Amino acid sequence: MNSPYHYLLPEVEAALTNPDFFKTAKKQATRFSYAEALMEVAEKNPKVVVLDVDVGKSLKTNEFAKKYPERSFNFGIAEQNMMAAAAGMATTGLIPFASGYAMFLSMRALDQVRNSIHYPHLNVKIAASHSGITPGPDGVTHQAQEDLSIIRTIAGSCVIAPADPVSTKMAVHAMAEYEGPVYLSLTRDPVPSLYTPDFPYEIGKVVTLRDGGDVTIIANRDLVAHALVAAATLAKQGIEARVLDCHTLKPLDEASILKAAHETGCIVTAENNVIFGGLGSAVAELLVENYPIPMKRIGIRDTFAESGPYLDVIHKYGLTAPHILQAALETLERTREFIR
Repeated sequence: MNSPYHYLLPEVEAALTNPDFFKTAKKQATRFSYAEALMEVAEKNPKVVVLDVDVGKSLKTNEFAKKYPERSFNFGIAEQNMMAAAAGMATTGLIPFASGYAMFLSMRALDQVRNSIHYPHLNVKIAASHSGITPGPDGVTHQAQEDLSIIRTIAGSCVIAPADPVSTKMAVHAMAEYEGPVYLSLTRDPVPSLYTPDFPYEIGKVVTLRDGGDVTIIANRDLVAHALVAAATLAKQGIEARVLDCHTLKPLDEASILKAAHETGCIVTAENNVIFGGLGSAVAELLVENYPIPMKRIGIRDTFAESGPYLDVIHKYGLTAPHILQAALETLERTREFIR
C-alpha cells in the first residue's frame, strides 16, 4: 500500500501516532539551522554579511564571526541601528542578514524595517529568532506572537516560517538568491526534524506532506509537526486529512490552497501566531473572495501568553495536535451541514 506521506523521514512517518513523539523525535531549534546555513551561503557568496545585536551566542552567529570577522558586525542591543545599517549595506551591493529576536526586530525596529528597508525595496534579509510563543520559558516580553502579522502587512514583504531544520537551511539558501527584503521566522526551542533532503523548497510554494480528501490542514513553522500528528490520528478514525506546509506566508500560494479547498471542501489553519493577520487570516481572505467553504483557525486568541515550558505553553493556548484534530472534526461537521 502506498504511503499518503511525502518528503518525511521514515522514522517520523512511523512515529506520528506515538504519544511521546514530541519527546522522542530528533530535534533542533531552527535558529541553529539558520547559523549553519549562513556558513554555507557565505562560502559561496562573498557579498553575504551578518549583523547581530548581541545575540551571536544565542543564534550561533558567533561561529560566522570567527570564520569571517571582516563580514560580521555586532551592533549591541540596538536593533534600530542594525536595521538602518543593513539598509545602507544593501545599497552598496552587499547582502546583509540582520539577526536578532523577533520581538525586537519586528516591533522595536519596525520604523526602520518599513521605511528604510521595505519602502526602497532593499535586499536585506531579516532573521528573527524566538518567533511566536516558541520562547515559552522567556516570558511575554520575548514572545513575538504578532511578528508574522506585522511584517505581512508591509508592502512588498516576503515572510517565511519554515517547519524544521532541513527546510530552514533551504530557506536561507533561497533567501540569498531572492532579490528584495525577506523576513525569516525562527524558533527558540527545538522542533522535530521532519524532512528528507529532497524536500522541494521554493519561496512562495506550499508543499503537500500528506494526501487526503476529507479536510485540508494548512500549517507553518512549529505547528506543521502538530498538523501531521493530528492527521495521523484522524486517519485512525477513517478521516483522511491533507496536510500542507505553507512555509511562505507571503507571497501566498493561492493556487495550491484554492485547489485544496475545491478538492476537500473544508480547511483548518494552524499557526503559532495571533489569530489576527497571520496564516489563518491570509487563507480566510483568499477563500471568502474566491471559494467560501467551512474553515477554522488555530492560533493565539486575543491574549498574551505566560512563561513556561514550550510544549506546556502552546498546549495551554490551544496550539497542539489535539486542538488541530478537534478543529478538523468540527469543520467536517459544519461541512456536512453546509452540504445539507
